[in-house]
Amino acid sequence: MDLDSIRDLRARLHEQIGKVVVGQSTPIDLLLIALLAQGHVLLHGVPGVAKTLLARCFAACLGLEFRRIQFTPDLMPGDVVGTNLFDFHANQFQLMRGPIFTQLLLADEINRTPPKTQAALLEAMQERSVTIDGTSHDLGAYFMVIATQNPIEQEGTYPLPEAQMDRFLFKVDVGYPDRDAERSLVARHGRGSGMPKPSEFDVGQILEPERLEEARRTVREVLVAEEVVDYVVDVVRASREQTTLLAGASPRAAAMLAAASRALAAVSGRDFVTPDDVKRLAMPCLAHRVVLSPGAEIEGHSCASVIRSLLEEVPAPR
Repeated sequence: MDLDSIRDLRARLHEQIGKVVVGQSTPIDLLLIALLAQGHVLLHGVPGVAKTLLARCFAACLGLEFRRIQFTPDLMPGDVVGTNLFDFHANQFQLMRGPIFTQLLLADEINRTPPKTQAALLEAMQERSVTIDGTSHDLGAYFMVIATQNPIEQEGTYPLPEAQMDRFLFKVDVGYPDRDAERSLVARHGRGSGMPKPSEFDVGQILEPERLEEARRTVREVLVAEEVVDYVVDVVRASREQTTLLAGASPRAAAMLAAASRALAAVSGRDFVTPDDVKRLAMPCLAHRVVLSPGAEIEGHSCASVIRSLLEEVPAPR
């Protein structure tokens, strides 16, 4: 798949998802970039801004097998990954696969379940495999997690462990649409209270899953010049020197930022990464990976504001 085809894929994805979800063009872009860079995405926002619907439409457009887990306080790790049950007829244990055995997994309201169950996703997100009773089971190269998260201030939520936050390539804030987009939403979906189905709006498949690997190979060939590599490293290392942060971004974050920048260049039709690509993705890629100091939090700083000031301080190559 060449760069023109990848750029066309981006346009068609917006066209198809836009039939159902309005006013969320940035999350659509970041979902596609994450898929091409083999990353996972955390969608953060209040209930009712189409996070779940966006994930459903994304899977429908790409022809990926889709399964959803509603995370609740009583959900157990075995409910996610599955378990071995003894079959008395066959006189042996049989693997009962959990919903994690899919290509695109929607972890809905992931922060409404305790950390023990949240941790059931850690191996799957990092290794694309799960271990059940000592046996490893492969989840396939296309495995991707899209998780939705409600604001932590809301009742009945648990904070996500830092190790799990680091598994997400992007944390994407899904906000309210503007007035025109919201008016269009009401005109389309104001006939009933149920969640719209992509099929009801003729959302069509635009890519065969087999071609996804071709697109990923093209993305991996996008050039990252030496000076841009230095810029990525300098930005990430600068996060570790901020007095307002208890912990900066990891080397893994630097590698993931470079991979995502390659994907952004590809969907833009370019075979090279620019510093602007890095700047555009630094916020969704790094802000959830750093830890704000208590003093900075009291002073009104946020992880996003620290990353923003950091990007202003680190000189970009010309």
